[in-house]
Amino acid sequence: MIEMHNVSKVFRTDVVQTHALRDLSLKVEPGEFVAITGHSGSGKTTFLNVAGLLEELDGGRYTFDGQDVSRLTDNQRSGIRSEKIGFIFQGFNLIPDLNVYHNVEAPLYYRRMSGPERHRRITAALDRVGLSTRTKHIPAQLSGGQQQRVAIARAICGDPRVILADEPTGNLDTTMSEQIMDLLLEINAAGTTILMVTHNPELAQRVHRQFHIVDGQIDQIHQFKRFQAVTTAAV
Repeated sequence: MIEMHNVSKVFRTDVVQTHALRDLSLKVEPGEFVAITGHSGSGKTTFLNVAGLLEELDGGRYTFDGQDVSRLTDNQRSGIRSEKIGFIFQGFNLIPDLNVYHNVEAPLYYRRMSGPERHRRITAALDRVGLSTRTKHIPAQLSGGQQQRVAIARAICGDPRVILADEPTGNLDTTMSEQIMDLLLEINAAGTTILMVTHNPELAQRVHRQFHIVDGQIDQIHQFKRFQAVTTAAV
């Protein structure tokens, strides 16, 4: 699903070059759930941004879902993001003036999807995350756990091949963190590949594998669960 060979990413200013990723190589199979760990500044978020085609890489090769995406244009990367990638953020990134239904609907407009199809997907996604009775609430009327569930519904309603989650439980208490992790595991069990950045070692051990990043490189790989690769995703 995701394969990187000697990927590098450098951030430059007039006087400083920061090597966020250094010759990073890894392979993630379709349907796998992988945790990305490491200290602050180790390159975790940069890796996720490169994996999600939000940042261009400066060197190496990146193959996503069988396609070499190393040198695509902005429009080409946007098309793949829209069709195949769902994002979940620590800060939820919900639009405060929109209700739950319209927050989930927002990314579907880029797909030029019909109204009835958007409604079907939104309804199914909100039912799946247990928020079918909260469609008219705005984010300020929801708990942190509920807001993260909205963000997850927004990520899965487009039927992505991959979900990239950046500290999805970072703003939640222990109980809510466990519930969100249970939901992500359920989504993964249905076939969706998930890459999750986390500082929580207990959550990291509930996935198939953990990649630990140090100074922009994979330093350690831990296998926690037996994994059998799948060829299709069914969200």
